[in-house]
Amino acid sequence: MKQFIFFIGILLAAFITVAQPCVSIVAPQLSENTRKDFEQKLSVAKTEYEKDTLNADAIIWYGRRTAYLGGYMKAIDIFSRGISIHPGDARLYRHRGHRYITVRCFDKAIADFKKAAALIKDKPDEVEPDGLPNAKNIPTSTLQSNIWYHLGLAYFLKGEYEKAESAYFNGLAVSKNDDMYVAMANWLHITLLMQVKLEQADSVFNTISRTPQLIENTDYNTVLYFYVHRPAVNEIDRYTNAVLMRTVKEQDTMSVSAATIYFGAGYYAWLRGMPEKANLFLEKAIATNQWSSFGYIAAETYLKKWKK
Repeated sequence: MKQFIFFIGILLAAFITVAQPCVSIVAPQLSENTRKDFEQKLSVAKTEYEKDTLNADAIIWYGRRTAYLGGYMKAIDIFSRGISIHPGDARLYRHRGHRYITVRCFDKAIADFKKAAALIKDKPDEVEPDGLPNAKNIPTSTLQSNIWYHLGLAYFLKGEYEKAESAYFNGLAVSKNDDMYVAMANWLHITLLMQVKLEQADSVFNTISRTPQLIENTDYNTVLYFYVHRPAVNEIDRYTNAVLMRTVKEQDTMSVSAATIYFGAGYYAWLRGMPEKANLFLEKAIATNQWSSFGYIAAETYLKKWKK
């Protein structure tokens, strides 16, 4: 039986169209030590996959490790082969959808996350293992929270705010720790502001603990306070620089954290009616070269929208 399934998987994989990116891909900028670490872990994941090419966990880790080194399209193909074998596994759609966001194929990402959401309906949630562990090596997200989070982001990047709002509210309902809740609330808050739902945006902020126990999503919490503090127009630059100095390690303005904060500052400036200032902040987010980070992708997307 196992051999039969294997051959069916091979046949299905042969008919899968090799995915194409929606933009030109930019490789991640990794230090030598980080690259060596990622390559070693990819080698282990590939070996485990080759031992049992039908194993869903092995497929997922092979795809994830491939993506960390910038092999986004290869990762998508790996997840697609996995889906041909395990069409009912929501995890495969969740991870493929993430990488469709990375390569800016937002419609395909939405389709994957909607499928994943349908597959998890009425099922218990599960902790999602971290591929890039935080400082405490404690996973902070779950399968269901990640599905709703990324679906909301894909809709947000498409400018479909009501659908993004719905996804994020679903995500808040399954966010069981402060890290995931703050990340979800950040994007939901911005989505509500875009729709001029000011009272709802404030209400979302007020559901967050004043002293959240955060391990890795301090940047999103910082951006939320940016909107709530509402610095005056002539104070935005000073406030942003102060935030960067407090938040970004060693004032590294080329980090993922910087991209997140610059996007937050740009979005706030745009909401305050300062498009030129907004564009400058978004350009700073893009200058971080954190091409696959959500702050960078959002800055890139909205810079195009606002310059039209």
